[in-house]
Formats: sequence, C-alpha cells, structure tokens
Amino acid sequence: VFSKIFSHEALESYLPKIQLVIKDTLRAWSSTPEPINVYHEAQQLTFRMAIRVLLGFRIPDQELGRLFEVYQQFVENVFSLPVDLPFSGYRRGIRARETLQKGLEKAIQEKLQNTQGKDYADALDILIESGKEHGKELTMQELKDGTLELIFAAYATTASASTSLIMQLLKHPRVLEKLREELRSKGILHNGCICEGSLRLDTISGLQYLDCVIKEVLRLFTPISGGYRTVLQTFELDGFQIPKGWSVMYSIRDTHDTAPVFKDVDVFDPDRFGQGRSEDKDGRFHYLPFGGGVRTCLGKHLAKLFLKALAIELASTSRFELATRTFPKITLVPVVHPVDGLKVKFFGLDSNQNEILTGTDAMLGATV
Repeated sequence: VFSKIFSHEALESYLPKIQLVIKDTLRAWSSTPEPINVYHEAQQLTFRMAIRVLLGFRIPDQELGRLFEVYQQFVENVFSLPVDLPFSGYRRGIRARETLQKGLEKAIQEKLQNTQGKDYADALDILIESGKEHGKELTMQELKDGTLELIFAAYATTASASTSLIMQLLKHPRVLEKLREELRSKGILHNGCICEGSLRLDTISGLQYLDCVIKEVLRLFTPISGGYRTVLQTFELDGFQIPKGWSVMYSIRDTHDTAPVFKDVDVFDPDRFGQGRSEDKDGRFHYLPFGGGVRTCLGKHLAKLFLKALAIELASTSRFELATRTFPKITLVPVVHPVDGLKVKFFGLDSNQNEILTGTDAMLGATV
C-alpha cells in the first residue's frame, strides 16, 4: 500500500497541492508584521500538508487550527511514562488521542460522502482502494489508525528539516543565491516569479544543486538520532559478539559525524554532494538520513519533495531575515530544532503579491 502512496505517479499528483499549501503559508508569514517562530509554524505547515494533501480532508481553517492544537498535545505526551493518574502526561495524551480520533472520524465520514470535485487520488483514497482490492473493507477504526499514522509520518521530522533548511539559507546567503541561479538557468524563475507550469516532478528531480542543498541539510541536521533493528544472525563487531534476537540501536547522527567519506563534517557545504565530489556515493551506509536497508523510511521521497518545493518557494517569492542578534542553539530532543524555535521576519517580494495569491485556499478546496 505504502509503495503506491509514495509512488512517482502519486508524488506527481501531490506536487501542485503541496505548492499551494506552501505558497499560502509563505504569504501568511510575509503579511505578519511580527517575526514568526519558524519551528512552530513549520509544524503547522507540515500538519496542514498532511491533512489537505495526503488525506484530502476539507476541514475549515479554524477547525484545522483546533485539530492541530489537539494533535500537538497528543505528540507531546505520546512518549510519557505510562502512569495513568489524573493530570499525568499519559492521561493528557490519551484524552488528546480520543479527541483527535473523533475529529478524524468526522473528516473521514465527510470525505466518504463527498467525492465530487476530486482530480487526484490522495493517500487515504489509495488506502481504501487497496483494502477493496484485497477483498477487505477497512473499518472506521482501521481508517483512523491509518490516517493518524500518515499524519505522524509526515509531521515532526519534516517540520524539523524545514526549520533547518530555513536556518541554513539564512546563514549562507551564497547558497540561496546559487539556488536562484539554478532556478533561473532552468527557466523556472523569471523576474522574481515562478513561471507557470514549470514545476513538475521530473523538473525538480533535475535540479542538481537543490538536491545537494537538501542532502546537506539532512546530513548535518538529521531530524532523528537513529533507529532500532533486530539481529537476524549472530555477528561480531570490534571483538564483541552480538547474539541473534537482540535489539540494537544504530546512530544516524554519529554515523554522519564519523564517516570517513565526509570532509570537514561540521561545515555546511552542499557542493560535497556535487558531481565533482559525490561524498555520499562512497560506501553503502555512510549517509542514511532516512535509515538504511529494507526498513528505510517509506516516506523519504515525499519528505524530500516537500523540502525541495519549500526551498524553491523560499528562493523565488520570499525575502527573510533573522529577527534575533545571534542564531539560536540547537537541541536534539525530541527532534532537532532551535531552542527558541528560530525567530524570522518574512517580507513579500512584491507589494501586490498578497492580492494575487488570495485565491489559494479556494483553489485548494476545489481540487483537493
């Protein structure tokens, strides 16, 4: 099922909707007089992308905002100690999950009843259709669980990487300008605007420097620290025997920090992935922001597409500057993010731009 949800055809159909959500968000950021908290806003952006694009829910903005707050309560308490006492994080997490599931059930029922105006199959459509193909009508509980899993997969890590991307573009204006040069050279960016119809999946895949930038963000600021695997066969590592059946943890961050293929590991240098150097090509498991082997992250292509679409919009339609005197420190828990969320002031490049883009939500509602 997930191979269909994240297939080339599916990603191609998601792309215009992802662009609309990002455009609408950047317009809102640019029209706010005060600096924004990038990490918090990026969480809202990725949540909205999951709800609107992946799941095709037509939830009004106000209701979507409330659902986001409940979802945050759920995520904040999902890893609490399982002590079921009044006012405990565990109890708050349980209540948030129940409220969330009620909201999702309402959205699923409305979606099942209203199929008109659809011009693409979203992830939830594919999930439902796959059940029918295997002769199994999915229950409402299965649909809610699948929906929650898709939101969870698209949310925290993508918000973390989006924030890291914006921070690095602020720190390295030459990288941002080189991105703009690539977009101009490919006929995507012209006179400060993205040329209509220029962004297709194959076009974005052909933007080599953009790919290098996203790879370097994910190398230096991998959202999660590592993963777990079960040992299938007893093996020896540095003189220690690791028995079959053991659960072992591998560290993505330590791997990136110590892999001999990366030169000057602490330096943000997208060119390390360019044709001349290709530092990620030497060895199988030196670069693994999405994990490795058969259990690699299924949503990695969607995550990279989202980050690339965001980078293109940032380079094309926004001017932004750090709103604090210095860049914030980074914390690694629960995912990589700046301790103050990263305070940034966004400016629209064109005084008429807000008026031009006001139809974005209406367009999204008509096509999702």
